[in-house]
Amino acid sequence: MKYSDRIKAIRESTGMNRKEFCEFFQIPYRTMTDWERDTRHAPEYVLRLLEYYIRMEGATTKNEED
Repeated sequence: MKYSDRIKAIRESTGMNRKEFCEFFQIPYRTMTDWERDTRHAPEYVLRLLEYYIRMEGATTKNEED
C-alpha cells in the first residue's frame, strides 16, 4: 500500500476529518497534510503507534460522542 494511502486509511478509520485527527493526536495540521500528499513521511513506528492506539483505545469520533 502506498504510504499516503496508508496514513489516510488510518485517519479515515477513526471517522475523523484531518483537523479533528490532528487535534486529537496533537499532530501539526501541515505535517498531516504533507504525509497524506506523500511529500513527507512519518517514521514507521509512528504509523504503528497510531494504528495500535486506534485499535486498542477505540479512538473514533463515535466513541467520543457516546
